[in-house]
Amino acid sequence: MRKRSAVLAMQVDQLSMRSFLGRVAEWSNDKVGRYVCVSNVHMCIECVNDERFQTIVNDADTVVADGRPIFLAQKLFGAKNIEQLRGYDITLALCELAEQKGLTVGFYGSTENVLDSLQQALKLRYPSLKQVYACSPPFRELSNAEIKAIQRDMNESGCDLLFVGLGCPKQERWMSENKEALNCTLLGVGAVFDFLAGNKDHAPRWLQQLGLEWLFRLVSEPKRLWRRYLTTNPKFLALLAGQLIKQSLRR
Repeated sequence: MRKRSAVLAMQVDQLSMRSFLGRVAEWSNDKVGRYVCVSNVHMCIECVNDERFQTIVNDADTVVADGRPIFLAQKLFGAKNIEQLRGYDITLALCELAEQKGLTVGFYGSTENVLDSLQQALKLRYPSLKQVYACSPPFRELSNAEIKAIQRDMNESGCDLLFVGLGCPKQERWMSENKEALNCTLLGVGAVFDFLAGNKDHAPRWLQQLGLEWLFRLVSEPKRLWRRYLTTNPKFLALLAGQLIKQSLRR
């Protein structure tokens, strides 16, 4: 039975890495379109601000706790036997699983240079991994004909796992809109393409454990991220405190 935690307006699955990998491995047997949201504070606040986006996320086949604050919130609300499932970590774990089980992987998003570097990096890590698809879409709205062509190419590639790197909330909307037309599991992993390609550094493990990965990213990309963190983090903490107070009053 699927267990989830309500973190503000977002429903987050209660999972360990082992249970998550088992779920995805099981899905790979039936060639049905599904999608996974990799949640953090930004996504959580997007769900609060936008009811339509909230529905997209909560309708996902799985929502994992990528951000440390989301994972800690789950723990505060009583979830047990769970782990923080960072997008970077699940991408590597799934590529390892795919190599072991002969599953095929693909990549959609970012730039051609990033995709080339990403594929080369994964080839060094997992020499037998079957990388069957990669596409960097134009940075504009696609025509219906282009959308159909991309869907056709994805399906004809035989891809089992498709990693989507369009950034939140664009990638979640894209996965929701395309799920029914595709025969694979879609995983919205955001900036992971850049991390694996070597274009961006990710936070040391000790900072991740303290829940300060966002601070590392802010220092690394202040012009791009300062506004997001200035608005989302305080709002998240205030709303979370309110949710905790309401929960304690019900007891």
